[in-house]
Amino acid sequence: MDRSIIALEAGFWNIRGNYRIAGVLNVGTQASLVRLQDGGFVLLDACDFSAAVQADIAGLTDDGAHLRAIIHLHPFHTLHVEAAHALFPGARLYGTARHHERFPDLPWQAERSESKALHRLFKNDLRFSVPRGVDFISDDEHVHFSSVLAYHPRSNTIHVDDTFNHVPLAGLLARFGLASPISLHPTLAKALEQRADAAAEFRGWAQKLVRDWRDARNLCAAHTAAWLGKDHPADDLDDLLGEAVQRAERTLAAHERKYG
Repeated sequence: MDRSIIALEAGFWNIRGNYRIAGVLNVGTQASLVRLQDGGFVLLDACDFSAAVQADIAGLTDDGAHLRAIIHLHPFHTLHVEAAHALFPGARLYGTARHHERFPDLPWQAERSESKALHRLFKNDLRFSVPRGVDFISDDEHVHFSSVLAYHPRSNTIHVDDTFNHVPLAGLLARFGLASPISLHPTLAKALEQRADAAAEFRGWAQKLVRDWRDARNLCAAHTAAWLGKDHPADDLDDLLGEAVQRAERTLAAHERKYG
């Protein structure tokens, strides 16, 4: 299997891709292949699949015959949407409202990625969550905070684009008590809806997510790297996620002072 694929237990493969800012700084991106309990597969997001990765996906899915769906979870992750569909045209295609708008000629399914209808379709294998109190699709195209988060209970793995980040350098600093390797995306302040109770709604959503997904052991984040529990036996992911939410309290409090 190609070295850009992280094979986790219970039928979850995280695929690390490349995304270069200004064509220079590679901050990475991702997709994940998930085996369903009925033997089918779904692909969460898409990235720059190399020939080797394409061959690995084809090998696992019988040349795509068992790939049931491609689900695009981040409204601003659009670079590889058309290419992924071209590679696996037999897979049902799901996306957010912005994906539908950007690519109106693609054969989208009616259920959008942010909808409960989509979440019910895959409830036997995946849990989904959409942040509250923040713009899901911001008018500012540089604000990429929000996405649909996916949790695969069988592998204890969270797949998240942008909303939570893992920075390995911070993990090194954390050994000296200087930083945490897990953080919320830095555009939270700009993403919060400009109305009363938005900060409280986001806080409540984030705290509930940490509680509900407390058994998670792996965090596959789009940019920089994945955080894998086997590499951090002394750390609990739910504690790190909770600390990330707590560190956002200053931002949330400032928003509450302004909007209520």
